Amino acid sequence: MQVTMDEATPPAPSELRSLCPVANALDVVGDRWTLLVIRDLLAGKRRFGDFLTSPEHIPTNILADRLKRLERAGLIASVPYTQRPPRFEYQLTASGRELGPVVDAMATWGLAQFPGTRRALRGAPAEAPR
Repeated sequence: MQVTMDEATPPAPSELRSLCPVANALDVVGDRWTLLVIRDLLAGKRRFGDFLTSPEHIPTNILADRLKRLERAGLIASVPYTQRPPRFEYQLTASGRELGPVVDAMATWGLAQFPGTRRALRGAPAEAPR
């Protein structure tokens, strides 16, 4: 028997794989690419092509998957800006914007741990260190 549920609705505690909030947060944003997509949204990127200009060079198939996953989790919303072909802009939801301090804390920690790195200016992609 297959059970489906609305993925934008948080799972009930009995459906979580763990009672640890860190484990559950990592289930949503704990892979190599997801927080970078969130970082880019916080920096003002909105369209698929915008994300592809980031210096980390996220593969298109992974980007499409992460955007869908973030939308199902309720962290972003997609808004169509053309009908044919269908194209979307992405924006953080209130829940997604709550990740701002998390990304900021990681950037602060990264600056201290990795000499030569720097924060990107809002709306501008970070450059790779030379």
